[in-house]
Amino acid sequence: MSNPVSRRSFVQSSLTVAAAAAAVPALFSRAAEAAAAGRIKLGMDNFAVRAMKWKVPQLIDYAAGLRLDSLFVTDFDAFTSMETPHLRELRSMAADKGLQIHLGTWSICPTSKTFKNKWGTAEEHLGLGLRAAKDLGSPVIRVVLGSAEDRKTPGGIAARIEDTVKVCKALRSRAMDLGVKIAVENHAGDMHSRELVTLVEAAGKDFVGVNLDSGNACWTMEDPLANLENLGPYTLTTSLRDSMVWEYGDGAKIQWTAMGEGNVDVKAYFKRFAELCPGVPVHIETISGFAREMPYLKPGFWGSYPGYRADDFARFVALARKGHALESHHSPDEAAEQAYQKGELERSLRFCKETLGLGQKA
Repeated sequence: MSNPVSRRSFVQSSLTVAAAAAAVPALFSRAAEAAAAGRIKLGMDNFAVRAMKWKVPQLIDYAAGLRLDSLFVTDFDAFTSMETPHLRELRSMAADKGLQIHLGTWSICPTSKTFKNKWGTAEEHLGLGLRAAKDLGSPVIRVVLGSAEDRKTPGGIAARIEDTVKVCKALRSRAMDLGVKIAVENHAGDMHSRELVTLVEAAGKDFVGVNLDSGNACWTMEDPLANLENLGPYTLTTSLRDSMVWEYGDGAKIQWTAMGEGNVDVKAYFKRFAELCPGVPVHIETISGFAREMPYLKPGFWGSYPGYRADDFARFVALARKGHALESHHSPDEAAEQAYQKGELERSLRFCKETLGLGQKA
């Protein structure tokens, strides 16, 4: 050897190489953690597994077992108590398992056909939700106006929007003091996305925003991507699913599906979601197995849909022309329905993680 290497130099070089090799897994681990931290948070809406009739501790265990980042509890009946000590205990339980809780409830429109006084007046109901959200560490309280039936009430949906705005404004100072925002959902065909924007703007977007529901977009004859464009800038939280939309003799039918099994361009949807809704978690709310008809070719259908824009409707029709009919699902008993609901949700979550790259624990 013209340039012999000393034993000491050889040993030192070997140790350096070994140390570098040992550091590689740690570097990859940190890179993976950094990449995961940049992903959209992935969670579930408890309504997806409503047949289980679970209370919040069971929901926390289930969501943690699925390696989710967030749990959206969208009804007060999932709690055994709405008292502050109990809610703070649940908050701690969820945090110990790496979960944030988002909280929701139902109608706060006192003139909606769906409103119930189980939790007091509309203002008392919303006040309870705001306080409970604060106790749980939820940045939002999800509420709804009502359903498509409210479009047929005196004054139509515009009057119901006005009534909901009044309730929100009555609780503005409390919401601001607690640091909790009111997230109004586009729910069960009640409001087109443009109508929901008018509600948020009228109430005050400093404390009111949107719970984005992609499936419900189809129930107001919207392409979910168009709905996202309108509501994305106002979105605080989500309840999302895929949909299959197809034409039939009187108009179109909509059947909600597991993620990736409808005809919505979900890859384009979540690419745009990341741009419009930074920091907002994706909560999967699968509600599958039945079709809703939108008979827009029948006389009299459009009476409760004043002011609909032709370009919005054209996008929905284009979506329907790409779809195909699905069979309905009927579970023979409660156990079968429970298995069906869990299967729809878990299949959707796998798709979100593996195909869409969602979830910080994926």
